[in-house]
Amino acid sequence: MRRSTTTTLALSAGVAVLALTGCAGHAEPAGTSAASSAPAQRDGSTPSAPAPLSSVQLSQRLLNESDLGAGYTRKPEAPRRNDDVTVIGCPALEKLGSDWAIGAGLDFRRKAKASFTYTGSSSSEVSEELYSDSPVKLSKGISKVFDAMLSCPSYQVASGSAVVDMGTEESTAPDLGDEQWSQLLTFSAGGQRSVVKQTAVRAGTVVVVLSGSPALVDSHLDRALAKARPAASVPS
Repeated sequence: MRRSTTTTLALSAGVAVLALTGCAGHAEPAGTSAASSAPAQRDGSTPSAPAPLSSVQLSQRLLNESDLGAGYTRKPEAPRRNDDVTVIGCPALEKLGSDWAIGAGLDFRRKAKASFTYTGSSSSEVSEELYSDSPVKLSKGISKVFDAMLSCPSYQVASGSAVVDMGTEESTAPDLGDEQWSQLLTFSAGGQRSVVKQTAVRAGTVVVVLSGSPALVDSHLDRALAKARPAASVPS
């Protein structure tokens, strides 16, 4: 299998969303909402959490070419493949169903995504996904997938005639937002090997996921989070 094919599977079959991930750490328990951990106001109430953003609002908060710098262009969204995706060697992920392996298993209606590539280099791709819902739903939904992946440091993903050996390694999560996850994903097939970093940060009612070259993910995460996170509610 050529490197380009491996990279495509990496970014579209598992990296773009959160389906092929491992959890590096949580800043708060999965079931804790932002409102429950917020300081009480003087009248004894707690500040209301911002309402979830719409898909249109999320799309307006995605990174763009000017954020990434010269030489980056946005990739057109790839059509949904009809090939069946099968997970081999990971019972927890198999139990969730094949949709999780292609990034279609996260049950959040409010979402937006964008992928970028650097001119002349297929190894300099970066993908961003934004989701919005209540803090509790985001935390529980994402943690369900991450917990499944923690039980499978290695497995295989078969898509059509392609079989990719997968490896996961926990990575240090940045101290950002309310919850963080980060990992390195290794995709091996046909003698080729591709390493992709995936970092997810929840800030209130928004989750930012960056996937791609480790250096690119690290350098653009702060900007992506600052652009995506809802403004804090101001007590009246």
